[in-house]
Amino acid sequence: MDSMRGIHHDGDDVIGSRSYWRWTKADFIPQESFQSCTNYRNALSQTWNRFKDRLLTRADELQEVSEIQKHSMNEMKKCLTWWDLTWLGFGSVIGAGIFVLTGQEARQNAGPAIVLSYVVSGLCAMLAVFCYTEFAVEIPPAGGSFAYLRVELGDFVAFIAAANILLENLIRNAAVARAWTSYFATLLNQEPDSLRLHVHGLANSFSFLDPIAVVVLWIAATIAILSTKKTSVINWFLTVINTLAILLVIAASFWHAKTSNLQPFFQCGVAGVLRAAAITYFAYGGFDNIATMAEETQNPSRDLPLGLVGSVSAITVIYCLMSLSLVMMQNYKEIDPNAAYSIAFDHVGMHWVKVLVALGALKGMTTVLLVGALGQARYTTHIARAHLIPPLFALVHPRTQTPIYATLLVTFFSGIIAFFSSLDILANLLSISVLFIFMMTAIALLVRRYYLRGVTPKVSVAKLVFFLFLITGSSIGTSAYWGLCPQGWIGYVITVPLWFLGTLGIAVFLRQQKFPKVWGVPLVPWLPSLSIAMNIFLMGSLDYHSFIRFGVCTVIMLLYYLLFGLHATYDAAHTCKEIDRNCI
Repeated sequence: MDSMRGIHHDGDDVIGSRSYWRWTKADFIPQESFQSCTNYRNALSQTWNRFKDRLLTRADELQEVSEIQKHSMNEMKKCLTWWDLTWLGFGSVIGAGIFVLTGQEARQNAGPAIVLSYVVSGLCAMLAVFCYTEFAVEIPPAGGSFAYLRVELGDFVAFIAAANILLENLIRNAAVARAWTSYFATLLNQEPDSLRLHVHGLANSFSFLDPIAVVVLWIAATIAILSTKKTSVINWFLTVINTLAILLVIAASFWHAKTSNLQPFFQCGVAGVLRAAAITYFAYGGFDNIATMAEETQNPSRDLPLGLVGSVSAITVIYCLMSLSLVMMQNYKEIDPNAAYSIAFDHVGMHWVKVLVALGALKGMTTVLLVGALGQARYTTHIARAHLIPPLFALVHPRTQTPIYATLLVTFFSGIIAFFSSLDILANLLSISVLFIFMMTAIALLVRRYYLRGVTPKVSVAKLVFFLFLITGSSIGTSAYWGLCPQGWIGYVITVPLWFLGTLGIAVFLRQQKFPKVWGVPLVPWLPSLSIAMNIFLMGSLDYHSFIRFGVCTVIMLLYYLLFGLHATYDAAHTCKEIDRNCI
């Protein structure tokens, strides 16, 4: 283990005989394919063979858990407990979304039944949390869903996930940072765009430049770089204040509540509840950051389930109480979709709560940025360990024991996006990337349970592939029918039974090959299959512009993979095999 910790003296930033701060070609592209133009041309000529190799190759679990971490040269410090993870979960999830989405969806879609929308979206989030928790306990490196998919579905699928993870990280940071500026302006009794620089020569969606968002991003990144534990303590302090503010808002709302405002409860029907659930689901985003901190957790098998499941369960209760208190305090037809809580309290004469709401949202977004700076850098670190991006970004600093290069990379690009892009463009791209990754993680969990390399018969593998195809295909059909015929029902008579038969087929005709050692998802295959269906259903609720942008981003990702990522990972994998053979 000494080789991983590196050697550093008197506080110098030294790894072995080299400084941590390095900037050579070998640190960016050490692979053989990039050492000369001739080598690169030869690599490109073998693209198809290399692609088949990467498509069919799955990472070894033991290597993913231990060996690949050595690429960071130093260990991250194991300093987090279940208490830290629980509050990091709160800090990562509870931002401005609950204040914005509740009034918007109660007014436009669900009416008083908005509380049921949060129950449904909370159930969806909990299904994803179950899948993440089992993986995080069994495969606890910093890579989160990227590491899980590399082990279960192979390098190419993991790359698609990695690209979407990086896209999600950059967009989430940028979106929250721009929202921070808007709320800060509101707190100063200014218009949301008043603190931005308006440049008339740019397109409308890119014409409001936001230097404050960039500054906030870099402050959060600096704190995350200095110490994981100190970041956790700061998050705890801010999250406690934010939670107390939310509880005070809930209490004040119920003080002025009227049960008559709940009538009629299903004003917009079940369809309205589900439409609102598709949107309120995004108020639960961010919990996946906690799974990336498994490498820094003192007792992952105990602390991760408590931190992940505990925090999301408590957040679901808080969200349901907040939404119920709002629709009981004010008739849903009178709710302001843009500033629901502030206007509702103005109507009952409690003007001071408007400031409390703005402060709570601002503190919530601050913790989202703090925890995001931690989690997203750890995703990036593990992606660099696999050589999908330059391995320089995998290095962990010997003194701070944090991945400084990865943090700087994510913050740099997030800052550029936050400086130029508007929230509407960012939010749509973020939503589809998150749902895609959650869906793939649920599929990977089913593969993990029902496929064991070298043991599972080919007939069983074929059955598993067929049943997974049936589950995903029927889920896509359900989602498409919902979008095309929201008032219809005939399509569901076909798609829902097909989903049921696909899940039943796995349960009846396949035997589980692997069981979790400590903590596992209950009711397999039903809950993971339901998670797949729900995430696909929610993806279908997004507008077609989101899918066009997602498609464009995917094409760019594939070009990057074929020109760089494929050859870098191929060289890295086969170099490791050569070393292993020589050792034998």
